[in-house]
Amino acid sequence: MNTRRGFFGKIAAMAAVAAGTSKLFALQAPPAGAPEASPAPRRAGGNHTHNGIYYFSGTGSNDGYPKDDHVLVTDPFEKHVTRTMEALKKSVERAGCSMDSIIHLEVFLCLPLADSIPMPTGKARFDAHKAQYDALNKIYGTYFSPGKAPSRACMALEWIPGDSLIEIVGSAAVLNPPTAG
Repeated sequence: MNTRRGFFGKIAAMAAVAAGTSKLFALQAPPAGAPEASPAPRRAGGNHTHNGIYYFSGTGSNDGYPKDDHVLVTDPFEKHVTRTMEALKKSVERAGCSMDSIIHLEVFLCLPLADSIPMPTGKARFDAHKAQYDALNKIYGTYFSPGKAPSRACMALEWIPGDSLIEIVGSAAVLNPPTAG
């Protein structure tokens, strides 16, 4: 097809190949004998700081508490939220951040999975998740200065590890990097 559209289509395809080739070569292994770059070591649990941003994962209601002080899935949801938010606060502060420097959070909630508690179905299940969401919001808002709450996504799951009914993942800007020592 000898039209302008065909000509420009070929030009666009060649540009895409050229752009993709540079990325492909960037992903290739270094030549033999070249020194290998070693990635920065990460702490257990996946929490780490990179370029002034602290990334944290898997903060739940039993994080930072001794085994004999763990909450159970049968404990009130509000207790799970408060303990998770306290663990989150300690984690970000240890990394040189504050609750107000949190950029984004992803909050995961689940209903208690215990033989002694019947699992709701249908609208009752929706209502149970909605009640958790409302309880979360009442406690969550108390941990941030007015107008400083970060962007957030909230999802309901079937199960969260560690006997927790809530887990939080996110990132925060580092304000005062901790000193090594």
